[in-house]
Amino acid sequence: MARTLKDYPSVGLKPQDLAGKVDFACVFGRPGPVHVEVGAGKATFLLNQATAQPQVNFLGIEWAGKYYRYAVDRIGRWRLTNVRIIRTDAVAFLADFVPADSIDCLHIYFPDPWPKRRHRKRRLFTPDNLRVLIGALKTGGSIKVATDHAEYSALITDVMQSNRDPLEPVEFLPTAGANIGEWVGTNFERKYLKEKRRIYTIAVRKT
Repeated sequence: MARTLKDYPSVGLKPQDLAGKVDFACVFGRPGPVHVEVGAGKATFLLNQATAQPQVNFLGIEWAGKYYRYAVDRIGRWRLTNVRIIRTDAVAFLADFVPADSIDCLHIYFPDPWPKRRHRKRRLFTPDNLRVLIGALKTGGSIKVATDHAEYSALITDVMQSNRDPLEPVEFLPTAGANIGEWVGTNFERKYLKEKRRIYTIAVRKT
């Protein structure tokens, strides 16, 4: 029998409760570095990384309701106090509710490549969206991306290189949940590796 998913009000942020820019120190009950994952899914990365870095505050953004509810349940059962998650559109949230220069790292793992031409306008990585991502980052903050899609990886690199704000390439280090031969350790990555797909990684720092 499927487990009943429990809601943990202290874990899930509600967009309707936000008024103006988010005060992360208030949200987490403490100051500290802030990492944001765009497309948190079932929170596998968040759980592993937040456990490994208890001094860091982690916020996950997930649009799909079923994944959001599953993630809230998992985070709550793990009793992690340095993780929150919100169900909303990532770019709109970063633009409207996240203070400029407030994020230490943006984690974006296996974003939908929207391979069909008519759907490409839905891609996360466009010049306009990238400006929003960069605007939320502190100077010295980083963006880490992993994808199994070669064409999308090349497009992301081109968008970053043509951006008017300077971004410095840095080494992509595997995350806390990654096993040998993995970069991120998420369910998507493990599925793609079993299918013998190549994983492309990109990491840049705001200068």
